[in-house]
Amino acid sequence: MHKKLALWSITVGLGGLLFGLDVAVISGAEQAIQSLWNLSDWMHGTAIAMALYGTVFGAALGNIPANRIGRKKTLFWIGILFLVTSVGAAMARDVYTFMVFRFLSGLSIGASSVVAPVYISEIAPPKYRGRIVISFQLNVVAGILLAYFSNYLLQGLGGENDWRWMLGVVAIPSLLFSVMMLFTPETPRWLVLYKNDAAAAKKVLAITGEATDAMIDAIRNSVTQVKESLFSKKFMAPLVLAFLIAFFNQMSGINAIIYFAPKVFEMAGIERSGALLSSVGIGVVNLIFTITGWYLIDRFGRKLLMYIGSVGYIISLTLIAVSFNAADKTMIVYYVFLFIAAHAVGQGAVIWVFLSELFPNSVRASGTSFGCLTHWVFAALVAQVFPFFAANVPGTYIFGFFAFMMFLQLLYVWKMMPETKGVALEDMEQTIVLH
Repeated sequence: MHKKLALWSITVGLGGLLFGLDVAVISGAEQAIQSLWNLSDWMHGTAIAMALYGTVFGAALGNIPANRIGRKKTLFWIGILFLVTSVGAAMARDVYTFMVFRFLSGLSIGASSVVAPVYISEIAPPKYRGRIVISFQLNVVAGILLAYFSNYLLQGLGGENDWRWMLGVVAIPSLLFSVMMLFTPETPRWLVLYKNDAAAAKKVLAITGEATDAMIDAIRNSVTQVKESLFSKKFMAPLVLAFLIAFFNQMSGINAIIYFAPKVFEMAGIERSGALLSSVGIGVVNLIFTITGWYLIDRFGRKLLMYIGSVGYIISLTLIAVSFNAADKTMIVYYVFLFIAAHAVGQGAVIWVFLSELFPNSVRASGTSFGCLTHWVFAALVAQVFPFFAANVPGTYIFGFFAFMMFLQLLYVWKMMPETKGVALEDMEQTIVLH
């Protein structure tokens, strides 16, 4: 792989680091915020879920600037938004100001989940696409690990205000990301389809080894002159596939664990400091098994990883559910680690790759946006209701429900999911039809 291509992928993948940081850093702050402002379980859930409501809008609207001003400029401004909102949330003096900045932060998370994978998929040659796009997810889990480790180190700093430091650290990598984006090129597919600049596109394609007139023609011919609607019958198959993979991603309970890891461990009887340290373990396991997924995804394909992840989900979630009904709950920590490993190898490795390559060129940004929108809608719902259910419903029922949903995911993978490994983006539509 050309060094420049690797560097561009790493740079854009840093958007995933901000994503992971912002998603997970709240886990160390959420209980302090509830205590500080004396929030009810429902208001607590609303305050924490506010960022996820923002991601819904960010995911829904992220394709608009990505198409109009380009993938590169959109990612630059996403970094600036991360910077401003992290500082704003850290300095909030009341819960409503906090929720406003967390909502705006969610806009950047949702938009980055759309634009970064699209950018990477559009510069990557087919044989490397899985590994290059998964660099985004690798950065997400690195961000989650960094957030958990940072939360553990910052506990007690500033007394009751340590949560402000936890949230404020996101500003540093946000600034670095925006600066680095200034040195990345625009994607060749955007340059051809939206700017009609074949010469500039060829310069980028030369790095990937695809700078031919045939490739430029293939990109142009992949889009009809008539503007196509994403929700036409023609795109029904990828829409259903995108909706279901995003839906099942959240019905695994992954964001209940990521957002409320210390609370889950305290439900199992672990004191707060130990719960924060155990959360670092989640980040480490997540990173190790995401790297495993990165190694396997272009060798064995997306579908096999989803099989492995689905079975791992079912086993780990069932063990967690059963353990909540046992006298000794200490094994729950290790079952949660198993759950995280299953997620990292399966859904965590596959979802952003699959969504970014599933739709044809004419509707890729909007199609990816639809899949991300689905993901974040259900993520927001889970984050909203989890504190209430955690306080009022036994853990056995909560995690038993998640286990059942993962059995349904296994059926989806078996009966519906196509293999997209090694398929050129311009040939993807035919692959979906044949499947």
